[in-house]
Amino acid sequence: MMRKLIVAIDGPSGAGKSSVTRALAERVGYTQIDTGAMFRVVALMAHRNGVNPDDENALAELCAGLDIGFDLIAGAPVVLANGEDVSSQIRSPEISLLTSKFAAIPLVRIYLLAIQRKMGEQGGVVLEGRDIGTVVFPNADLKFFLTASAEERGRRRFAELVAKGVQVTLEQTVAEVVQRDEQDMNRKSAPLMRAADAIEIDSTGLSPEEVISLMESHVRQRES
Repeated sequence: MMRKLIVAIDGPSGAGKSSVTRALAERVGYTQIDTGAMFRVVALMAHRNGVNPDDENALAELCAGLDIGFDLIAGAPVVLANGEDVSSQIRSPEISLLTSKFAAIPLVRIYLLAIQRKMGEQGGVVLEGRDIGTVVFPNADLKFFLTASAEERGRRRFAELVAKGVQVTLEQTVAEVVQRDEQDMNRKSAPLMRAADAIEIDSTGLSPEEVISLMESHVRQRES
């Protein structure tokens, strides 16, 4: 029987982790677990309910009553918060920047860590985030660190936002990517870093298909 792996994909904001993870999981028949979306959900719900990142009691109460899930609707993956589809709301520039603040809070990380490990413990999963290979699953069977230049990541993010009708400038979007990098790399709790045994892939000059095919080849080698 073919061994089902735990595959971790880490990397900075805008590197294309979500789309690559989704495509890779479909290609190899694994389940996709978007851990970054989980942190975005916490940030969104905290924002909606006026919960300050410094208010641990209110934050703990928010997390305790929050049910995060993933589903397919009309063939498209969606992120659910207490049964509501929040896939679009969690990708706004405001929530993207706010997410870094909540992702740095130990209470939030502990809450989500237990959920993430339970989802992936049986294998046959592809998880993406910023600390999957270093904290969530340090013993993952296969680890990737997907990156690209800040300028390239900013251009990609800008194109996504414009396509959704969001009014932003390229300069603003690149600046937000750089700011997010600084927040993620310098936070005290589980900062963004490449695991020592991760395979680094710089996607700056690669197409999504080239990245996915490269990752798939590594998965197939490990499964055999």
